[in-house]
Amino acid sequence: MQLLPGMIFAIILAGDYMRKILYGALALALIGFIVSGCNSGYQKYSAVFFDTFDTAVQLVAYTRNEAEFDMYFEKAKERFMELHKLFDKYHEYEGINNIKTINDNAGIKPVKVSQEIIDLILFCKEWYEKTGGRTNIAMGPVLEIWHQYREDAEYDPANAQVPPMDKLVEASKHTDINKVIVNKEESTVYLADKGMSLDVGAVAKGYATKLVISELAAQGLESAILSPGGNIHALGKPLDGIREKWGIGIQDPDKAVVEDEENILDVVFINDASVVTSGDYQRYYIVDGKTYHHLIDPETLMPAEYFRSVTIITKDSGVADFLSTTVFLMPLEEGMALIDSLEDTEAYWVLRDRSTVISDGLKYMLRSHGATGGKK
Repeated sequence: MQLLPGMIFAIILAGDYMRKILYGALALALIGFIVSGCNSGYQKYSAVFFDTFDTAVQLVAYTRNEAEFDMYFEKAKERFMELHKLFDKYHEYEGINNIKTINDNAGIKPVKVSQEIIDLILFCKEWYEKTGGRTNIAMGPVLEIWHQYREDAEYDPANAQVPPMDKLVEASKHTDINKVIVNKEESTVYLADKGMSLDVGAVAKGYATKLVISELAAQGLESAILSPGGNIHALGKPLDGIREKWGIGIQDPDKAVVEDEENILDVVFINDASVVTSGDYQRYYIVDGKTYHHLIDPETLMPAEYFRSVTIITKDSGVADFLSTTVFLMPLEEGMALIDSLEDTEAYWVLRDRSTVISDGLKYMLRSHGATGGKK
């Protein structure tokens, strides 16, 4: 899932309030905590960096002291920078073969890449097969057309246009994911069609979050929220001696900036899980009064029109990111069946008429149904 301006969550921490506001095209996380006593031997710290995945990345953590927090924060920042460069489809970096390198060599030769890229592509191919092919990292040629028309509209809104269907159809002829050839033994990726290109935006940020949070946990971090642009992963529980679960607010798609709790639809309480949303309000442009967002249905080649937003709650942030796009592109009944078939996975749909639907297991996690983050 790519940077989505307006993808905003409120994080309720031990009665404290985190606010996210929009600066330009970035969803930047700012902290507005009410500091509460902490008798657990841990203190709460927070910091943000802005250098990766075209968004702000925020780490909130309970550590024994500020020096310990700073160590984890620097490790997270360094690792996100590495992954940003690897998964970038727009820029070259000296000494690095990345997604752009693969695209530049489509139909020419295999490209030797890092294990992170191999694993990401295999992950995307596996989940493509599991979920019926809605989210396709080989959709690059189609998505690039929409991206260009959206950028043109930002510079000249009065002359905004919708891409011609014949142009989209021609591009769609070069989106066969089976022509993304991965050689695990040689650590190479080859696009067997010169007209192909990869776009991993539907999953890269969540997948990077998965890697970083697991690495920080392996190094000893026990209690944290890692949030790159709203792709939230909660590690452990808040170590404040008060709460047992983290509370994550689900954004109202009609209110792009979270200023208070009235701008969230509900709160989901979690431990060791991710909350990721895809929505029509996050990146879009307008032509003749109609909004065209960035989530493109591979069947119609047009923006999907089933929902305002879909929020996924599951253990793995890479899976959550992938599924939030996938389920957004499915009719409700199909999406519900998919979610029901997956273990430890829940979903929250906001329909076009602003009504909401939740998966069966989610009600036990929502504030509106009596769930809390406090000790039992």
